[in-house]
Amino acid sequence: MKAWIVMVLALTLPVSAVMAEEGKEEGGPPKVSYITLSPPFVGNYALDGSPRLHVYKADVALRVTGPEAEAAVKRQDPLIRNQLVTLFTQQTADSFSNVESKEKLRQEALKQVQDVMANEEGKPMVEDLLFNNLIVQ
Repeated sequence: MKAWIVMVLALTLPVSAVMAEEGKEEGGPPKVSYITLSPPFVGNYALDGSPRLHVYKADVALRVTGPEAEAAVKRQDPLIRNQLVTLFTQQTADSFSNVESKEKLRQEALKQVQDVMANEEGKPMVEDLLFNNLIVQ
């Protein structure tokens, strides 16, 4: 009886693997991925003449579709991070002060990332940029 169960299981494993592989080949919808840029961005931003130190922390995730886009973003991670650090350090206290300003910053960050990808990989590839966390002091 045990041999029969083992034999049935052994025969079904290859079939399920083939079916899973066929599903990939049939052109199902491309897989959407969220790539978290790690570690989070932490730094100072424009002081506006204030003696007080202004600090930001941003957890950023990028939405891409397909394994090619995911691999391309990972290849360009250092350049993407450089562009975003430059953008964040150019901000003022007003840039972080309300929801509209933060949305404008998010849109500009997305544009910067898409520009990097277009210049380096030939197309934007990144569909959206999300702030998982954005803290300013």
